[in-house]
Amino acid sequence: MKVRGQWARDLAMGVRFAFAGGREGWVRLLLTAVGVGLGVALLLLATAVPNALAVRHDRQEARTDLTYTVVEPLKKADDTLVVGEAGTTFHDKEVRGREVQPEGPSAPLPPGVSKFPGVGEMVVSPALKRLLESGEGKLLRERLPERIVGTIAEPGLIGAQELAFYRGADHLVVRPAMGGVERIDRFGAGFKTPERKDPVLVLLSLVVFLALLMPVGVFIAAAVRFGGERRDRRLAALRLVGSDSGMTRRIAAGEAFAGAVAGLAFGTVFFLIVRQLSGSVDLFDVSVFPSYLMPSPGLALLVAVAVPAAAVLVTLFALRGVVIEPLGVVRTAKPPRRRLWWRLLLPVGGLGLLYPMIGKDRFSKDFNQYQVIGGVLLLLVGVTALLPWVVETVVARLGSGPVAWQLATRRLQLSSGTAARMVNGIAVAVAGAIALQMLFSGVQGQYTKHTNDDPTRAQMLADLPDEVPLARAAADFRATRGVANVYAYDEGRVRRTEAGKDAPVTIADCASLREVASLPSCEDGDVFAVRGGAEEADELGAADLSKAGTKVWFSATVGSLLGHRPMPWTVPAGVKQARAKADQSGWKRGGLLLTPGALPAGRAQGLDGKIYLALDQRLAAAPEYARNTARRLGMPTDPTMLVSSKSDDTYASLRTFLFVGAACVLALIGASLLVSQLEQLRERRKLLSSLIAFGTRRRTLCLSVLWQTAIPIGLALTLATAIGMTLGAALLKMTGKPVGVDWTSVLTMTGTATAVVLLVTVLSLPPLLRLMRPDGLRTE
Repeated sequence: MKVRGQWARDLAMGVRFAFAGGREGWVRLLLTAVGVGLGVALLLLATAVPNALAVRHDRQEARTDLTYTVVEPLKKADDTLVVGEAGTTFHDKEVRGREVQPEGPSAPLPPGVSKFPGVGEMVVSPALKRLLESGEGKLLRERLPERIVGTIAEPGLIGAQELAFYRGADHLVVRPAMGGVERIDRFGAGFKTPERKDPVLVLLSLVVFLALLMPVGVFIAAAVRFGGERRDRRLAALRLVGSDSGMTRRIAAGEAFAGAVAGLAFGTVFFLIVRQLSGSVDLFDVSVFPSYLMPSPGLALLVAVAVPAAAVLVTLFALRGVVIEPLGVVRTAKPPRRRLWWRLLLPVGGLGLLYPMIGKDRFSKDFNQYQVIGGVLLLLVGVTALLPWVVETVVARLGSGPVAWQLATRRLQLSSGTAARMVNGIAVAVAGAIALQMLFSGVQGQYTKHTNDDPTRAQMLADLPDEVPLARAAADFRATRGVANVYAYDEGRVRRTEAGKDAPVTIADCASLREVASLPSCEDGDVFAVRGGAEEADELGAADLSKAGTKVWFSATVGSLLGHRPMPWTVPAGVKQARAKADQSGWKRGGLLLTPGALPAGRAQGLDGKIYLALDQRLAAAPEYARNTARRLGMPTDPTMLVSSKSDDTYASLRTFLFVGAACVLALIGASLLVSQLEQLRERRKLLSSLIAFGTRRRTLCLSVLWQTAIPIGLALTLATAIGMTLGAALLKMTGKPVGVDWTSVLTMTGTATAVVLLVTVLSLPPLLRLMRPDGLRTE
């Protein structure tokens, strides 16, 4: 009890010294509070992420309407609503849209909507309303000309910047086989399939969180040691008035505790500011409402307890090798060399934890996430343990050079630990980022499907509804600004009898047919039988049906359901042979190819119309003009963009979260480094003034500050690259993927970190120039 009381009194005295230490004490307290506060704000944001994801998911589920499954539709009743897909895309941003047609007074209202819009009216999200009313949204306004009669409230949106609308309709018809139009009696009753957790995605999630949060912890640990040298000199005065070494250390811990508590207050304020501003930010197409960012009480309490406790422990640990005597601090004597053996135990232990996970089956039940967390943590913490030894060992061997170089190296030799602390956070961040990039690159093929589309030949594909004639649509698209080429096809099948062989048929002009087959020659009126298609049965059917005088009937799956009667056609003489080649979507079509002149007018009704669009790549808005034309033609959906690959949704979400988190961590890195740099300059104010008074050039001092930053960061990035590649290789082995280094990502991460450090150095030059004045030697 007596020991606890003594600890409490000493810590309380340290707290009083922190708040009553005069100008120097207030400045140190402010720097510590700002540094800790930045880290606390990011930790609070991290604790709010689970709640934000849960709320977004719940709201997404609550507004589910279209299931896109072929099921027996509901019967029309007073409580039913017909919903149709009406979404679009605007400059790569998805615009969620629905057409709603209530069938009775009790029809369910969409979440966030207080009244159904009438025909020619729509309710929109606040972000979409701002866009439509701005000059930027002029092209989108052509697609959405309805009168805005209200806005969607927060419960109907998943993000503050989401673009969404509901518009009234009276023409919707439920067609189970078509999809896109369904009858519902409530929202939130979508078709759900049980999800099986993929250990690789779980591994990605764990590593992303650890790699983003570890630098935050390192920055907080460094922030509580701001002003350490001046603090230790003040503590010597306490020894002079009778305190022992243990009491002195506890008082120092009390000062750090005060700074950490002040940092909690600053961090809470920073978090509230960021939370309020979050509604106006859209990072990588992800936005939230401020109400989403509600930290978990348990995690927030953990942060509130862990940060001050860590401040006390870090301070006591830092003072273990400092002898504070009544007449000064024994720090100028040559310190003992740092030992390497225990520092190597951390990364070796991390590899030891990860090694048993190598070779496990992808869906193995032996996947131990706690073992993975421990291994990754030990490897990343190993960076912080090894870096001081590396910096000390290297700078001790640096030789002579220019004056700026000598000033920098001598300063690093005297305080290599301080230099290592400044760049520890960057080293951890870069090591984690390199490992993540290697892991993402290694498993990308597992979660990225390569399509057969060829975006170099066409960039959009329009599937025409049956009521839109192909010739009219092709003419309108050709007249559209930004459309360079149009390839229009009518597609269906021809058969001799109901039970006989059939073959696909494609009707298009010669220019379009040359995109799908190698033709000997082509004139309007020609007919071709194609060989080398993807389906052997298509060639057999084409051979049987391409004989002159054969009577066949046209049909299409969609056309037959819509009541189109099969139309007869007699195969003319002189059918030519052609060789199939991959079309714009990568498909080698077989069967028959016909030019329009080979058919009597109106003979091929009910076929499926497809139009491939080659856009002018110099016009960024070309897709928007094409989408507007599609809507003017009466197409219910936009033309599809042709892409070479598609990523799994969960995998893509993790990559997006990584980019968002990396942006926040980089901002923290820059801000914390700037605060740390300013604190270092403030501590050396009298030294800088002395050098200026003795005639040292300002340029020399500026270069010395640059070298003091460049040398540790170079060593930190080298170590981080080695640890990051080791961790990345271990993670790839765990996923069963071959080890490969994505050098582009490695260079990008190291280059970004270097750029952040250079930016901080440049921003610290103005305060440095103000400090380099002879009057800085004045004292009172």
